[in-house]
Amino acid sequence: MSDVDRSLLIEGLGKGLRVIECFSDQHPRLTASECGRLAGLTRTAARRYLVSLVHYGYADTDGKHYWLLPAILRLGRSYLEAARLPRLAQPFLQRLSMQTGETANLSVLDGHDVVYLTRSNSPRVISIGFHPGARIQAHLVSAGFVVLASLTDAQLDAWFADAEFGRFTAETVVEPDQLRAMVLQARQLGYWLADQYADIGLRGLAVPLLDRHGRCVAAMSITFQSRAYPGDDALLKLLPPLQDAAQLLRGVL
Repeated sequence: MSDVDRSLLIEGLGKGLRVIECFSDQHPRLTASECGRLAGLTRTAARRYLVSLVHYGYADTDGKHYWLLPAILRLGRSYLEAARLPRLAQPFLQRLSMQTGETANLSVLDGHDVVYLTRSNSPRVISIGFHPGARIQAHLVSAGFVVLASLTDAQLDAWFADAEFGRFTAETVVEPDQLRAMVLQARQLGYWLADQYADIGLRGLAVPLLDRHGRCVAAMSITFQSRAYPGDDALLKLLPPLQDAAQLLRGVL
């Protein structure tokens, strides 16, 4: 959060955004009381924001429960269409996808989640991986490890302090100490290979995307079927073109 003069802030806007952020996979439908508890508001205040969202077409209600409507996606789409980084990265992702025959992604860390900004689909008939706008817990994907690896030790301490780690497959690692060791290993390696952390049969390989000043601004990754690259084949065949693409893109950031 930026350090600004709080007298310039519109507190109501911030509260309204907190209300929107209350909805999730775990909470797709909320009552005013539930929303108020999650957003740190009174039931009456939460209800006013929810009713406003319904009025402006961003939510709907059955009189008791509230849920978001597809119109809410316009808020995220505005970022994806206006942001410079996804536009710059797209041709590099397309080239990488054509070289490898796999899906190439660009993603960033947002809190404890990785958010996918853009991708280039595999030339194959069936495309796999996450679509732009999708978000997933950082410990489930290779991109999360390489971006976390760019943080300082103090920043990692703060990140792990309030993180929660869900288990999706038998390969998902949820122990904080083990996860931190993996992040530090990714820092040494300069890449990370995630093997079926989120989905059985899918692997991900990621490298940090650095700007010209050496700062990590995102992650570039490839998603692929685990059976297509047995053993170390993924590192031998996919890592070099992935690193090349990140290095080429760095020159224009």
